[in-house]
Amino acid sequence: MDIRWIAIAATLPLTACAAADTSAESAPTPPPAEAACNADGVQSLVGQTATAAVGGQLLKGSGAATLRWVPPRTAVTMDFRPDRLTVSYDDALKIERISCG
Repeated sequence: MDIRWIAIAATLPLTACAAADTSAESAPTPPPAEAACNADGVQSLVGQTATAAVGGQLLKGSGAATLRWVPPRTAVTMDFRPDRLTVSYDDALKIERISCG
C-alpha cells in the first residue's frame, strides 16, 4: 500500500473532528438574562382581545424579547425559550392563557 494513502486515511478522522468542533461554536447562544420573560405582570390581560396594541403591552409588561400568538386548535413546538411569551386565545380572539417559554 502506498504511504500517501496511509497518511490520507490517518488525517480523515481528524478533519471530521475539526468540522464538528466548528459547528458547535456556531450554535446559537442563549438570550441574555435581561431578556428573560416574566408572565406574572401581564396575567391581568387574560380575557382581553388579542390585538397588536395588547401584544405591545404583553411584551413590555413581561420583558420578553419575542411574542408567540397561539390560535385555537393550533399545534406549537415544545422548545423552551426563556425570552419568549406565549399567548393562547380562543375563536373570539379572547386571551385564554399567558406563559413564558
